[in-house]
Amino acid sequence: MSSEPCAPARVPLRSLLFVPGSRTDWLPKARAAGADAAILDLEDAVPGDGKAAALDAVTRAVDEAAAQAATGRMRLLVRVNSLDRGAGWQAADELRAVARPGLYGIVLPKVAHADDVTAADRMLAWCEHHHGLPEGHFALIPLLETARGLREAYAIGRAADRVAHLGALTGPGGDVERAVGYRWSREGEETRELRARVLLDARAADRPHPVAGLWTDLADLDGLRRFAEQNRALGYEGMAVIHPSHVPVVNEAFSPGPDELARCARLIAAVEEAQARGAGAVRFEGRMVDEAMAATARHTLARHG
Repeated sequence: MSSEPCAPARVPLRSLLFVPGSRTDWLPKARAAGADAAILDLEDAVPGDGKAAALDAVTRAVDEAAAQAATGRMRLLVRVNSLDRGAGWQAADELRAVARPGLYGIVLPKVAHADDVTAADRMLAWCEHHHGLPEGHFALIPLLETARGLREAYAIGRAADRVAHLGALTGPGGDVERAVGYRWSREGEETRELRARVLLDARAADRPHPVAGLWTDLADLDGLRRFAEQNRALGYEGMAVIHPSHVPVVNEAFSPGPDELARCARLIAAVEEAQARGAGAVRFEGRMVDEAMAATARHTLARHG
């Protein structure tokens, strides 16, 4: 039997909270809010003259995370700078500095094509070897912030097995609105088809646990809830968020409630009873259900029950 360490299994992340890399002292607030993951941001959240100090702080935070118990802890990601900004060396240096025990994965911005993923994948593989970690230990989350990146979501998802939590992070203003040209409304309906298409690409590429985002109105928690529920209805499993107050709302939206779990259990029982009588389908609470629906219900219970 092999004694080689295994890469960690990818798990659903309901909430991924952005935290400025210069404010690692805010991580306890992220944990207290219940974030499934924190993204320490070395890109847009840190001015140019503060990036070196922020990198030092983030590296220390990763080391501290490695010293904590692994069970139940908030996962830690780092958004490095873009590999395609004419200063790709900066992103490469950041990636090599933070890709160490304690890090769950790298968030790579401005990904335009599969070559960006391939380059990051090779660097992360080198870091895994350097630290004695199993191949695929670090997750990679490509951010699709250009029209080309959104158009090539499937190829980007297929470029490396470590790609995880791929999805469309739309929002008002910012890179994606500028690249696509939509005009953000209060409901965010103008990006629904875009989010749905990218989700299909992620699923077709067999990328686990896709995430969406962003909701930037800090005070409008009702709007956030509607947006999160819309993303869940499309098939997303989590969202990136920008404030701790958004975390509980998003976690609830992406978690099945007790009524839904109880219905799954009843549906499974009804189908299995029908199968025992030699029937393939059965009427259940006003709908016809069969083994396909029971399999979906078992999947839900296995993850959340």
